[in-house]
Amino acid sequence: MSRLHVVSGKGGTGKTTVAAALALALAAGGKRALLVEVEGRQGIAQLFETEALPYEERKIAVAPGGGEVYALAIDPERALLDYLQMFYKLGSAGRALRKLGAIDFATTIAPGLRDVLLTGKACEAVRRKDRTGRFAYDYVVMDAPPTGRVTRFLNVNDEVAGLARIGPIHNQAQAVMRVIKSPGTAVHLVTLLEEMPVQETVDGIAELRAAGLPVGSVVVNMVRPEVLDGAAVEEAANGRRAAVAEALAHALARTSSGGEDRADAAGALVAPLLDEAREHTARLALERGSRARIEDLGLPACELELLGDGVDLAGLYRMARALRTREIVTGTSEGAR
Repeated sequence: MSRLHVVSGKGGTGKTTVAAALALALAAGGKRALLVEVEGRQGIAQLFETEALPYEERKIAVAPGGGEVYALAIDPERALLDYLQMFYKLGSAGRALRKLGAIDFATTIAPGLRDVLLTGKACEAVRRKDRTGRFAYDYVVMDAPPTGRVTRFLNVNDEVAGLARIGPIHNQAQAVMRVIKSPGTAVHLVTLLEEMPVQETVDGIAELRAAGLPVGSVVVNMVRPEVLDGAAVEEAANGRRAAVAEALAHALARTSSGGEDRADAAGALVAPLLDEAREHTARLALERGSRARIEDLGLPACELELLGDGVDLAGLYRMARALRTREIVTGTSEGAR
């Protein structure tokens, strides 16, 4: 079973929300999960309705069954200071460099270095053990960059290891890639049943596979229920139009006076309602096509329903319950099969 879960997706698909719900799902039953943010948006803090996360691991939620969810917002500057101290014992010198602005300069002009630090910190949490030899966290969930950048983000240490042939930088980069490319890692992509997010998901999975990165599941988020099918709409529009108008007239009985007025109002509503119903069935047809493309990927896929009132804490726990029954929690990555 995977211990590092990387969650990516096209912007607007709800990848941060899915990552948070996944952390809750994995922590259920007394487990410990660490939820890692790498983009500096404080989206996790907003979801859990807490203050901005510092650069430290902080408990933010209790999962069903007594599990615990911790969160960490990785700051590239602080991560670089940790790195300098860990490998070069430059704690005081690193702080001096920060005062001079050298740390910020380095992480800005070398985005690859920034990604090395972010992935390295998350992988350190995966490998960390306590004094008894147990892993500090049963699971680590990373809210990763969007699909278009995630392969380069995860694979950056391979590039660094190739450039730095020897020394601590080479060794650290190799250690990170051993975690990321191991059977204990799964990269999940979040999508919607819409053309552009599905296309980006298909392209993203192809890139991940080409890079030898372990693909996990596809999470289809914000799925709306199928209320009507095309046959029912056409039946209502043609053979049962009068019956629909009569039913609407009865529904309007409490808000309108006079039978004739009710009938006129109901008749006026039939056409726009049927137009909306046709739009609904057309959208369902497009969604079925998107769903077929996702099925063709040959990956485990799970669907999460659209929460009409938005996602609050209760919504997160509801999503976590749905995820606990899916292979995204119970299964492994593609590379481990």
